[in-house]
Amino acid sequence: MSCICLGPKRAGKTHLLKALQEPDSIDETSYSMPTIGTGIYRIHFPEKSPHSDKHRPPTDVAPSMPKNLPKFIQILEIGGSMAPLWRQSQYFEDVKKLIYVVDASNLCQISAAGVLFYSILTEPRLQKVKILLVLTKMDYSYRQMRNEALLMLQMAKLQKQIRQQVTIVEASAVTKVGLDSIYDWLKRP
Repeated sequence: MSCICLGPKRAGKTHLLKALQEPDSIDETSYSMPTIGTGIYRIHFPEKSPHSDKHRPPTDVAPSMPKNLPKFIQILEIGGSMAPLWRQSQYFEDVKKLIYVVDASNLCQISAAGVLFYSILTEPRLQKVKILLVLTKMDYSYRQMRNEALLMLQMAKLQKQIRQQVTIVEASAVTKVGLDSIYDWLKRP
């Protein structure tokens, strides 16, 4: 799998991937069971309608999309309970992109998320991987939590010391905020 999705337990990985896969399937009443093991999601890149900001469902023929851009990507989600096994397994083989999900509404979880994130950044097999750090559940958090989360993760210091390119996106599976940025990041080579 060329793209994997990781993060601590209950960070919102499944909800986020379901929202990317089928945006209308997630709302305020949606609930996801924690992933035990792994899950594979096929994410189709929506086309923008020229008359609105809403996404149209993917079609077989996409005349407005350049031929060199992919129409979909498969993402392997690895459950947060599998964190102790991440490095010991073959999950990191042939990975080009990594989505790391952190629940920005849960400041108690952010320190643990940081420890897991640092272990990923030091993994030799992931030194050339592009990383998307997604601060999820932004609809449940207050505005300052983003800054607190980045401060707790020590992102300013960390980005000076690591080899990987890290892009940070705020997102909500419920309100769909940030999904366009994630689609754009996934499309890039």
